[in-house]
Amino acid sequence: MALTSARTMPGVLELLPLDQIAFQGMLDTIRRNFERFGFLPIETPVMEFADVLLTKSGGETERQVYFVQSTGAMEQGDKPDLALRFDLTVPLARYVAEHEHGLSFPFRRYQIQRVYRGER
Repeated sequence: MALTSARTMPGVLELLPLDQIAFQGMLDTIRRNFERFGFLPIETPVMEFADVLLTKSGGETERQVYFVQSTGAMEQGDKPDLALRFDLTVPLARYVAEHEHGLSFPFRRYQIQRVYRGER
């Protein structure tokens, strides 16, 4: 039986506690300054529909995406229809398209969220 080594998958961030405290302090400063100048926070889901997320066409993008598959879809042999976001551009575009009638333009927003890239 082969031993599995403890390791973090590529494309994700993992910090030790002191580094996380410093990182959180930096983010708090950034948030405070965005809000001081009238920018509002938004948050988008960590997953998007794969066909929406991959509208940024090109084989390179598809190789960087972590696909997500529900157990039910996996049992049926379906291709994954969800993927983790690899940047915040496509989720922002989808967010604005979906909520355009409830937003004021120019849309002064900030978004600080993790992204997941399947690359080293």
